[in-house]
Amino acid sequence: MFDQLSKRLSGSLERLRSRGRLTEDNIRESLREVRVALLEADVALPVVKEFIARVNDRAVGQEVTKSLKPGQALIKVVHEELKHVLGDEQAPLALDRQAPVVILLAGLQGAGKTTTAGKLARLIQERHKKKVMLSSCDVYRPAAIDQLETLAGQVDAGFFRSAETADPVRIATDAVDHARKQFADVLILDTAGRLAVDEAMMDEIRRVHAAVDPAEVLFVVDAMTGQDAANTAKAFHEALPLSGVVLTKTDGDARGGAALSVRHITGAPIKFLGTGEKIDGIEPFHPDRLASRILGMGDVLSLVEEVERKVDQKQAKKLAGKVGKGSRRFGLDDFRDQLLQMDKLGGMGALMDKLPGMGNLPDAVKSQVDDKQTRRMVAIINSMTPKERRYPDIIKGSRKRRIAAGSGLQIQDVNRLIKQHKQMQKMMKKVGSKGAMAKMMKRLPGGMPGGGGGMPF
Repeated sequence: MFDQLSKRLSGSLERLRSRGRLTEDNIRESLREVRVALLEADVALPVVKEFIARVNDRAVGQEVTKSLKPGQALIKVVHEELKHVLGDEQAPLALDRQAPVVILLAGLQGAGKTTTAGKLARLIQERHKKKVMLSSCDVYRPAAIDQLETLAGQVDAGFFRSAETADPVRIATDAVDHARKQFADVLILDTAGRLAVDEAMMDEIRRVHAAVDPAEVLFVVDAMTGQDAANTAKAFHEALPLSGVVLTKTDGDARGGAALSVRHITGAPIKFLGTGEKIDGIEPFHPDRLASRILGMGDVLSLVEEVERKVDQKQAKKLAGKVGKGSRRFGLDDFRDQLLQMDKLGGMGALMDKLPGMGNLPDAVKSQVDDKQTRRMVAIINSMTPKERRYPDIIKGSRKRRIAAGSGLQIQDVNRLIKQHKQMQKMMKKVGSKGAMAKMMKRLPGGMPGGGGGMPF
């Protein structure tokens, strides 16, 4: 997400960073580039106009032109104004009501409401330690109720299936009663969508809303629809008191205009981003962190939080004990564990998206980051015997042919994996030696964090 926008904005602003003095002409020229970048990213025109006006007012005043480092001061202004457009502060879910707290999901057909319901249930159970129940009021889409019931089973949430009825309002009220009897803390109601906004759908969801008085009304919208996402959100906001927005399919949107438009147009905060097809592919929306990612500064905080949640700490400690202890201690089993841990974090692509400066890498380098390669490597290791995984040196001709056939790959792939494992062994031995880590960090662009290569302000 935001690949094109990030590249354009960071490129325009980078040219100003090192300048000792900025003139109004310099600033206006750069802001023209920023304006074009935003419009190409499908950001709504009213949003672009207001954003550029606010940055310009601050930039041509004392705040930037009289600053000791005007280039960096301008980047700081752009960062703060981007954060303002995105919503300033994170908007958490309102879960402090009397149970069951009802969360109503609304949106067009195909936006991802049902999948989002399952993802939200998992997130609320894991992070808020609440008992969650799911129910579907969609009586039109074939198998919609079955799909939600399957998702509820995957995340160990409760599920309410109503008796045969075609009345969504009755389903909603029965679900609230059932959730109360089952002592559920949160009830997530999935509603029907249409291919386009129509009065019948709006009337139905208004009646459901009036019957259950939800604590949260979340509008679920496909981020890849660009400006249409913001316009559809506006139509729903006029019919319902939206408390927040969930942007889905953000992993497939290279432009990101919806995220920058929807908050401004509806006034409703973005609360979550759908980041993939997996059931854990959802994350709370942090305006400041996303603003940093757009400007190529990365999102280290989110990365740290993700590592704490998803990485197996016992395995990490076990691996740490092998660093610097000799090459034989780090076997192919350990290598596979590290590959699987990386896959849990979304793969190399997701990691790079959150690391500072990665947006400036050449496209040729980015194209080599292929998460499918990780899964191929795991398949090769799984095709080995325990002895081969522990002592890779014994893997010769006939063994390589058997392993390649077992993983459905070529002998060259097996050779490449063994070579990468040996390189990893050498690197880990060096890292474990005294002073090696400091030497390695000095070779990195910008040096250690805080040594000139970190945040621009």
